[in-house]
Amino acid sequence: MAKLFGNTGGAYARDPAASGPAAVKKPRRGLKAACCAAGVLAALYAFVVWAPFKPVEKLRNMYIETALSTMNHRWLATAFFPKSVVDQVRQQMNDAVDRQTGLSSDWGNTTPEGYLSGADGQPHAPLPTDTSDEAMEAFFDCFRELDRGEVLDWVAENPGLLEHGWGALSANEAGLEDDGLPIHTTRGDQVLAIDAVTQTLLIRVKGAGWRGVLAIAKDPSRFSLQAAATLGDVGQNAGVIAQAHDGVLAMTASGFLDVDGHGKGGQVTGFARCDGKDYGDHLRGGYKRLEKHADNRLYLTDAVGPVRDDVTDAMEFTPALIVDGKIVVDDTCGWTAVNPRACLGQNDRYEMMMLVVEGRLPTVSMGTSVVTCAQLLYDYGCVQAMNMDGGTSAILWYDGEYVTQCSNTALSAGRLLPNAWVYAR
Repeated sequence: MAKLFGNTGGAYARDPAASGPAAVKKPRRGLKAACCAAGVLAALYAFVVWAPFKPVEKLRNMYIETALSTMNHRWLATAFFPKSVVDQVRQQMNDAVDRQTGLSSDWGNTTPEGYLSGADGQPHAPLPTDTSDEAMEAFFDCFRELDRGEVLDWVAENPGLLEHGWGALSANEAGLEDDGLPIHTTRGDQVLAIDAVTQTLLIRVKGAGWRGVLAIAKDPSRFSLQAAATLGDVGQNAGVIAQAHDGVLAMTASGFLDVDGHGKGGQVTGFARCDGKDYGDHLRGGYKRLEKHADNRLYLTDAVGPVRDDVTDAMEFTPALIVDGKIVVDDTCGWTAVNPRACLGQNDRYEMMMLVVEGRLPTVSMGTSVVTCAQLLYDYGCVQAMNMDGGTSAILWYDGEYVTQCSNTALSAGRLLPNAWVYAR
């Protein structure tokens, strides 16, 4: 008996009469297995496409919305799903835009709590620079998000942090290569940076398949929308815009004309009022305008509405996420696609909340929906919030470095932008 086929594991030459039947059965078994596999795949496909179950429908719509919202990959929606299903999702997205129309904030009887009001438009007083109990209480009142016990243990182990008092406590481990600080918020999220002088707090936020940074800027009187110095020609990176205005924090704001994904940030889309100067034309069709008024509050209104004289800064995008303390997006909102996100909000003490979620980075973060962003902001006390220009434009800059990664890793400083929200020192 001679062994054939090298080391295939037991294929030997046999008597032709004995090997004949075996040779016939193998392909039949293979055909049967292939047919079974094809049947299973067909059934699975039908289930994913047509199943009326909410979890399946949510994932299906999320996939289609993600494809439709990504310029270079829209074909992925129709490649795997029937036109009727894709059209149904498109209609849902259009309906969501219609539901945004008319949403506006007025704050009603909402009043800020305690320490930082900003209602008089004046800069906030600095925190006391000593180590007294009163100074400590002022610090924790300002940074109410922090786990008090962890912070007290941290400063006990590192007494140098209080060398110049509670009002000068500062630590920064927010860089892309940094590990963050050994303290957390009361919600269990890791703190990346804290600065009592500039009254800034950076928090690592994350969920299933995504991560981002939430920056809270405590003094709204130092917050403004600033235009790129070269607007009209090309844009500038967020950090460049920030440094030109003595900024310590900066993030994405308005969208811009981006034909075939090659826009240079020089032409803003929608109306923008940057530090009192007007640019662009109003958007329509369900787009919203986020305004900062002279009273240091953020207000949301329809983009087509008139702009009041007391509006100091404004930009237009969509959708509104939170209006007067109520989340106004859900799983049928039309923006459930998994994407990089940039959102701006304000809590009940008028503190600015800058959220950037990284995305399209398979080993880091794929991104998330605006629904997830809205819930996160709400959990941290946000009462007004809107989605900014996301995608490859989404980026956050802090104190000289970018603390979130652009979805295009070749752009270490992100895309050129027409303007940026800036928090000044």
